Amino acid sequence: MADSQAPVTIRTRKFITNRLLARRQFVVDILHPSRANVSKAELSEKIAAIYKSQKDRVVTFGLKTHFGGGRTTGFALIYDDEASQRKFEPKYRLIRSGLMEAPPKTNRKLRKERKNRAKKLRGTKKTKAAEPPKKGK
Repeated sequence: MADSQAPVTIRTRKFITNRLLARRQFVVDILHPSRANVSKAELSEKIAAIYKSQKDRVVTFGLKTHFGGGRTTGFALIYDDEASQRKFEPKYRLIRSGLMEAPPKTNRKLRKERKNRAKKLRGTKKTKAAEPPKKGK
């Protein structure tokens, strides 16, 4: 049985301080021999502790568990501040980290119909294509 409290070793390599994007970036190697895997939340906490940062500024992604288990490799970024994180992170990762609200889910068919209605119009009328045509007399 895998123990969720078993020790985890975190090693970083290819460490770069990217001043243009106000972040530190590196490859993360996680050794977890007696565990199935390590959660991203736990990983962010441990990396933040190592590099004396806030866990909210740590972004981990691309984690791949090696065949046979026990070892995972991925990528991590530590942003200097929230403003640079909001500026440079892709929207989907901002949504995952809770810094941005996900757009409301709309029906795929309705989106496509609206797009095709808008294609038939020019100029300012395109905004009017957003509403479906009225079914009346």
